[in-house]
Amino acid sequence: MQTTPSSSPPIAIVTGGSRGLGKTTALHLARQGHGVILTYKSARAEAEVVVGEIAALGQQAVAIALNVSDSGSFAAFAVQVRTALQTHWGRDSFHVLVNNAGSGVHAALTETTEAQFDELVNVHFKGTFFLTQKLLPLMADGGRIVNISSGLTRFALPGYGAYAAMKGAVEVLSRYMAKELGARGIACNTVAPGAIATDFGGGAVRDNAQLNAMVASQTALGRVGEPDDIGAMVASLVAPSNRWINAQRIEVSGGMFV
Repeated sequence: MQTTPSSSPPIAIVTGGSRGLGKTTALHLARQGHGVILTYKSARAEAEVVVGEIAALGQQAVAIALNVSDSGSFAAFAVQVRTALQTHWGRDSFHVLVNNAGSGVHAALTETTEAQFDELVNVHFKGTFFLTQKLLPLMADGGRIVNISSGLTRFALPGYGAYAAMKGAVEVLSRYMAKELGARGIACNTVAPGAIATDFGGGAVRDNAQLNAMVASQTALGRVGEPDDIGAMVASLVAPSNRWINAQRIEVSGGMFV
C-alpha cells in the first residue's frame, strides 16, 4: 500500500496509450494535471509523439513497451514502472490505472478459431486481471481503476460474440475489484464506448461512410462517437471532485440503440 505525496501530481498509467482511445485518454488526463505512463505494443515512434504532446501540455510522460497478452512480462513491467516513478517524479506510487489496450476480432461464432478466442482472453480478460494484480502494490491508497469495455455487452451485433464476451467478463471483474479494493479507498469503474471513429477494427466506423451513417442513424445524438468523447469521460471519472462513483458500468455511446 502506498500513499500519494501531496506535493507531486497524480500519475496515471494508460495501457495502449500510443493511439486511439488510449492516446486521447492520456491527453485528457494530462490536461487535468496528471503525469502519464503510457504503454505501447510496438509503435514506439507513435508513443513518443504522445509523450511530446503531453510535454507541450506542461506534464511529464514516459512510454514503456508492454504486450498485454503476455502476462509473464507483467512483473518486469512493474519494475519498469517503479523505476519510472522514482526517476521522473521522485515517488513510489501512481494513482490511476486505465486498462485500455485491446484488439478486436470480427467473426461469427461458428467461424471463430480457438487461436482468436485465446488471444481475446489473453488481451482483454487475463491481461486486465493480472496486470492490475501486479500493479496494485504500486497504486496509492485512494486510487482509481478504469477498465474499458464496450457497448457490445449491452447490444448484440453479429460477429462480435467472442469479443463482447471478454468485455462482459471485464465488467464483472470491475465490480469485484471495487468490492475487494474498497478497503484501500480504491474505486473501480467500467467505461463502455459505443462505436467510435478510430482505427480500431481496421478503421471501419471512421472510414466506411455507409457504416458511419448507419451508426449515426441508430444513435440518439445523431453521430458516431469520437475519441475525445471517451477520453473526456475517463478524465472526469477520475477527477478529484468525482469520488463517489464506484462499481458502475458507464456507457459512452451517445444513446446508441436506445
